[in-house]
Amino acid sequence: MRRYYASVLSLAAIALIACKGKAQNEATASSTPRQNPPGQMEATRQVAGGGVSVAGWTGQIDPGEARRGQVLSNAKLTKEGDALHVTTGPAVAYWNPSNTASGDYTVKASFTEPHYMNLNDHPHPYGVFIGGNDMGTPNESYLYCAAYGNGNFIVRGFGPAPFQLNGRGEPNAAVHKAAATGSPVTQDIALSVKGDNVTCSINGTVVGTYKKSDVVGAGKLKSTDGVYGIRFAHNTEGTVSGLSVTKP
Repeated sequence: MRRYYASVLSLAAIALIACKGKAQNEATASSTPRQNPPGQMEATRQVAGGGVSVAGWTGQIDPGEARRGQVLSNAKLTKEGDALHVTTGPAVAYWNPSNTASGDYTVKASFTEPHYMNLNDHPHPYGVFIGGNDMGTPNESYLYCAAYGNGNFIVRGFGPAPFQLNGRGEPNAAVHKAAATGSPVTQDIALSVKGDNVTCSINGTVVGTYKKSDVVGAGKLKSTDGVYGIRFAHNTEGTVSGLSVTKP
C-alpha cells in the first residue's frame, strides 16, 4: 500500500512539473517576436515605381535575387535634396561610374534608416562598397561594410561569388541601435585602404581591419582600386548623405 501511494505521489509531482514547464514555454513564446522558420527567407518585395532616377547612377541586384526572378526596377533609387533615397526590393548595389578610388583612400557616407525595420521582419544591413570592377556584369566584384540597426555589422564581398570577412556579421558597441521598431537610426560608415590594410569604421570607430591578401585574389576582389558606391540588403529603406572619397 505504501508503494502504491508513493507511486501516485511521484506521478502527481511529474505531472505538476510538466504543467509548469508548459506554462513557462507558452509565456516565453508569447513574449518572443515571431520570425520566419529557420531556412525560410523573408520574401523580397517589389517596390512600386521602382528603378534608378538619379542622373549618372546605375545599379545591379545580387545574383541570388536575379535567379529568383527579381529585376533592378523592383528596387528604387531617388534623390531628395542632397541625399539619396533607397527603397528595396531586392538586395542591390548602386554607383556612379565616375566615382572611383585608387591607392590609399577612404570612402564614407552617412546612412539613416528613418523607420527601423519598417519593411522587414528582422534587421537588414546597408553601407558603402569599394573596389568595384566589372560592375554591371556577371563578373562584378566589390567589397562592402554595412551596419544593422540592432548594433551589428558585416564585411562581405562578391568575387563574383559571395565571400565573408567576419562571418554572418558580429556586434560592436560603436554601431548604433534603434530605440525600437519604427524609430530612426543613423550610422556613419567608412571603408579605408592604407598600405596593406583595409579598414571598416562605423561612427568614428574602427570595427574591423583586414589584410589585402584576405580581400584581393582568386574568388575575391580584382583590386581595391575601382568604383565605389552604396549597397542595401533586401526589403530595406534608408537615405544616404555625404558619399565621398578622401585621400590621406
